[in-house]
Amino acid sequence: MSDLLRDATDLEPVDAEWLRLLVGDWQMVSDLAFADLVLWVPASGGEDWVAVAHCRPSTGPTAYYDDQVGRRVPRGRRPLVDEAWATRQVVSEGEPEHDEDSAVRTTTAPVQRAGRRVAVLSRHTTAVSLRMPSRLELTYMACADVLMGMVAEGRFPNQDTPSTHRRGSPRVGDGLVRVDADGVVLYASPNAQAVFHRLGLIGQLAGRLLPEVTSELIDTSGPVDESLPIVLLGKAPWRADVETRGAALSLRAVPLVEDGVRVGGLVLCRDVTELRGRELELISKDATIREIHHRVKNNLQTVAALLRLQSRRIESPDAKAALAEAMRRVSTIALVHDTLSQTHDASVDFDALVDTGLLLAAEVATPGARAKARRTGSFGLVDPNDATPLALVITELVTNAVEHGLADRDGTVEVRAERDGARLDLAVCDDGVGLPADFRVGARAPGGGGLGSRIVQTLVRGELRGDIRWENRDDGPGTAVRVRCRLGEVAAR
Repeated sequence: MSDLLRDATDLEPVDAEWLRLLVGDWQMVSDLAFADLVLWVPASGGEDWVAVAHCRPSTGPTAYYDDQVGRRVPRGRRPLVDEAWATRQVVSEGEPEHDEDSAVRTTTAPVQRAGRRVAVLSRHTTAVSLRMPSRLELTYMACADVLMGMVAEGRFPNQDTPSTHRRGSPRVGDGLVRVDADGVVLYASPNAQAVFHRLGLIGQLAGRLLPEVTSELIDTSGPVDESLPIVLLGKAPWRADVETRGAALSLRAVPLVEDGVRVGGLVLCRDVTELRGRELELISKDATIREIHHRVKNNLQTVAALLRLQSRRIESPDAKAALAEAMRRVSTIALVHDTLSQTHDASVDFDALVDTGLLLAAEVATPGARAKARRTGSFGLVDPNDATPLALVITELVTNAVEHGLADRDGTVEVRAERDGARLDLAVCDDGVGLPADFRVGARAPGGGGLGSRIVQTLVRGELRGDIRWENRDDGPGTAVRVRCRLGEVAAR
């Protein structure tokens, strides 16, 4: 839709945003009307209408099996669309039109914002739906007519309405209560009756004051959502939640306005007891996982401390160096678990991880902290399965660059990251002495390399599904270690 509005129309950004708000909330209108909705916008130049969005009802059959988005119709070929645009009124046809081999009844309404015409909304109902309607269908379609009128007056959508994509948001089929301007129930769908029966209601809702009924059913001795009375009266386009007697309800109000006067409202309701239970389970599981990461971090820090104590009792320089390397690797793994213990997402902000911890390896690798390190580029979000091996690789390469590349000289180590989706290009560069004269430039790994080089090569090729090479820098003195790998997909939350 955004692409069509940008490329095929001359709409201002504020008008395009208004249409996005409408499309974000028009599934409710489609379900109430048992009809397809198509949004027509004047194309650039004003010669054609272009369909930028199409919605199908979940309460009845669709009028169009083919998606209408992108379809262009010359002015004059859609008389009702032209008439609604010209008169700024809701227009209904007398007899169904035959379109695409099916009888379809069409109603159109201008979409206005701040008194200006922006688009035309067409409603298409199949002839299959045009039978003797039940009371539920009559109520639904009457509500749809009011909402179409509000679209024409620029009163719908409401900018104060929360996004309908919120988890647990009630829809028309979940339960609908229509109230008058005083909050008295005019009609409650069977599903809405069942929802309130779940709270303990005895009898029918119709004819009763909805806030009064609800206050009798819920426990008011504890905290109560302050917006609940406003929602139950249908006065404001807000949401509220009710939890009592082991049941949980999600409520949403939609004010109904005719000729500038509020005539009542819709209250959509949904039983979300099971959903809330699953949310609590997920919250508990997330807390448990974070606690596990926290304990693993503590245990690894304890291991690092024990290795440090052991190194103090050893006289051999080689043994001290080996224990120092082991402490560094354990501390790196502990840093990853510490980050995971503090996040609610199933991913690691690797830039923050590098900036806060891994680059410190350059400053502690040699006495006097003569080496400095910096990061350029962005790693982005990294899957936890890749975070530990990637952190170990960077720590080893930065440490090797300080100890061997700079060789007790002042200098800088740069960690460069280029991320393109799952692909990561990593380079760790120093401005030191470069590779030895007998080193095979471009080799996969330095011949006879130490344990650190073998660990890096194993992690890159095995855990990170990538490749690594050592070479002299092209842009100056020093060494560059280049890694190209493929990271796993970050889990969505």
